[in-house]
Amino acid sequence: MNPIAGFRPSTSIAKVLPILSNGGSSSPRPPDQAPATDFDQDTVLATLASYSDDWQRAVEFFRWVASRFLHTPATHALFVSILGKHFEFSLAWSHILSIRPSPDRSVLRSHFNRLTAAHLVEDALDAFWRSADLGLHDATTFSLLIDALCDHRHVIEAAELCKNPPFPMDTKIYNMLLRGWLRMGWWSRCREFWEEMDRMGVAKDLHSYSIYMDILSKSGKPWKAIKLYKEMRSRNIVLDVVAYNIVIQALGMSEGVDRSITLYKEMIERGCEPNVVTFNTIIKLLCGDGRINEGYAFLEQLRRKGCEPNVITYHCFFRNLNRPKEILWLFDRMVKTGCRPRMETYTMLMKKFGRWGFLRPVFIVWKAMEEHGCSPDAFAYNALIDALLQKGMVDMARKYDEEMLAKGLSPKPRKELGTGGLKASSSAAVVSDYDDECSE
Repeated sequence: MNPIAGFRPSTSIAKVLPILSNGGSSSPRPPDQAPATDFDQDTVLATLASYSDDWQRAVEFFRWVASRFLHTPATHALFVSILGKHFEFSLAWSHILSIRPSPDRSVLRSHFNRLTAAHLVEDALDAFWRSADLGLHDATTFSLLIDALCDHRHVIEAAELCKNPPFPMDTKIYNMLLRGWLRMGWWSRCREFWEEMDRMGVAKDLHSYSIYMDILSKSGKPWKAIKLYKEMRSRNIVLDVVAYNIVIQALGMSEGVDRSITLYKEMIERGCEPNVVTFNTIIKLLCGDGRINEGYAFLEQLRRKGCEPNVITYHCFFRNLNRPKEILWLFDRMVKTGCRPRMETYTMLMKKFGRWGFLRPVFIVWKAMEEHGCSPDAFAYNALIDALLQKGMVDMARKYDEEMLAKGLSPKPRKELGTGGLKASSSAAVVSDYDDECSE
């Protein structure tokens, strides 16, 4: 069910553009006049997110709710992200300029993120220079740009920019570059840059060591990550939960999940409380080892520790369960306990059921997606169509194929439907990357 049932968007968005300040009303609101707060931020964010695959509805909702809710940096940032996902960058920048008194930096970070994800590096640089118009052209905004570039595999451009930086470089920037090389998977360059930091006299901090342990682990050398961890312990470096999570993962890879659980207990004894990522890491290792029941036990421990499982927690189970009834039971529990599925969740389950030849569970998940107010993306449609074709339901598959085209999404070419190539292209078919399952 849609969190804000009263919202009924019009069929056209002509009346809502251009976007005004605060996601504004149809007429400018005096600065001392705030809208009545009928909804909380979480509700507005959840509803906006449900329109992430339909930017026009997102625009209408953003405007509609503005008379009932004072938009926050988080809702502005998500709105800009949705516009950027559909390549509406001019509209996004106009909105940023309209925010009064000035946009929060998180909104700029969201804009940088979408530009770099679309590989529009020059546009991201231009937005950085134009941040002077907002009074935000400083070292902090520069670090946000570098972070976005490195997040989306543009570390080469980021490193080039850092050769003649507009602001002084600090350890934080070097850590971003190191993490950028990690995301590229260029392990030799990671090692070279790590040594280069020493030569340049960069003061490495805990975050530096955590990134490099992650590099060693993901490059297939988890034992070296454990060796670096022991070196840090010998130097009396106090680890935080992020560092422990990386070592727990490395131990699981090299010595097995039982050794990871031992370190989990040790970190608690040393006064470092685990977070949801800690539990996700161990649950993923247990499920991957076929120890599903022990994974459920850790799920209960997670709750007893005051944490709430997130979508990644449930994905660890969904990827390894092989009984449709158990998957549907867990999916139902996920929703009832307040964990909102992602579009990736629906798609994953529909693909899984479709591969097994179970059509009824596919429609249960599809119906749940619609009831939760989510607009299916190209991947969800394609998963449903594949399942229908596998069962020989060509006419129904064609219906959804045509529905995709009507929405501007790109169906896969299918001989059964007489489609020899991509019939449509749309930015809506471009889906943002997901971070590593247990590093979120």
